[in-house]
Amino acid sequence: MITYNEALKLFLDHAKVAVGTETIPTLYAEGRVLAEDVVSSIDVPAWDNSQMDGYAVRSADLAGASAGHPVGLPVSQRIPAGSAGSTLEAGTVARIFTGAPVPPAADAVVAQEDVQVNEDGTVRFTSPVEAGCWVRRRACDISSGSVVAAAGRVLEPAVLGLVASVGCGYVKVYRHLRVGVFFSGSELVAPGEPLPEGGIYNSNRYTLRALLKRLDCEVYDLGSVPDTLQATREAFERAARTADIIITSGGMSVGEEDHIKPAVESLGRIDMWRVALKPGKPVALGEVQGKPFIGLPGNPVSSFVTFLLLARPYLLKLQGRKDVQALPAQIRADFDWSKPGNREEFVRVRRNDKGGLDLYPTQNSQVLTSCAWADGLVDIPAGATVKAGDIVLYYPFGDLFK
Repeated sequence: MITYNEALKLFLDHAKVAVGTETIPTLYAEGRVLAEDVVSSIDVPAWDNSQMDGYAVRSADLAGASAGHPVGLPVSQRIPAGSAGSTLEAGTVARIFTGAPVPPAADAVVAQEDVQVNEDGTVRFTSPVEAGCWVRRRACDISSGSVVAAAGRVLEPAVLGLVASVGCGYVKVYRHLRVGVFFSGSELVAPGEPLPEGGIYNSNRYTLRALLKRLDCEVYDLGSVPDTLQATREAFERAARTADIIITSGGMSVGEEDHIKPAVESLGRIDMWRVALKPGKPVALGEVQGKPFIGLPGNPVSSFVTFLLLARPYLLKLQGRKDVQALPAQIRADFDWSKPGNREEFVRVRRNDKGGLDLYPTQNSQVLTSCAWADGLVDIPAGATVKAGDIVLYYPFGDLFK
């Protein structure tokens, strides 16, 4: 067996962008992955503009203003947002509104609450103003020619707004990754159907589909496949004709009813089979008829955890993402772990109201309740123990689900 870190490196080394690109309206690109840099063709802002409603002035005209010797200046023009003013004449001010261009020759803005308007319409100033006051300078946010969003960046709401702010109406993105999935096991029953003796409901189908949807993948679902070599081969062949990558769950052991490995080897190759990881020792990486293949365990928790730890970063890289690895937080453990194992273990935990982490009491790989109860995973290295108060590495599900 190889270690988890060795397996993760192998997964990421094998992952190559597997999808083409398309150009779509920026308005509908939320959540997509950029396939090329977005470069600004303009300065943002495109001109010096006012940060306040007030009066654009020449600071030199107010050099001697004080409470005892106020300066009164007439308004020579009015500049609302969306319009441009003319050169400001010496000894006058411009009524200006937030976002409006500062007129030529003006070098400062005085907020309207800091002045008084006289009955004759002149504006009364009782203090000097520094040049640049309340003026947002041209290109202080973005300079023309700069990259505002790099290829591989996810177009989240703030990034979308940034792309729109430079006038980019269309973006080139990677198309959705098509993932073919099927679930190996003659005992699997669809929820809603009667449960025969010896049968189990196929919860992995629902979990994995939901996880794939969270990653913005298109799911080509072949459902449950009986435990025969012929049915398993046929499912692989169907998936390979349509999908960019194939993921299976179950059938990963080497018993007489486990057909994933021989089916893959007959149609392609296996590059990795087992990982020193708990839960989730039987995890495969390979290729079927030229398409990447990931085999996940059949136990519900093992399937869930290995998807998050190994399949997720792999899939993100196939989609062109750059930020594919979740980063753990260092959080206090409010539990003891006194049984060191020979495999690295990711245990299900939940934040408590004291800022620490509680451990789900049953960490068995068949207890899916632990995943629904938890809000993250704690990494416990092989051979390690944990005492309450120790700082541990915590991976919140909020980061692992995207």
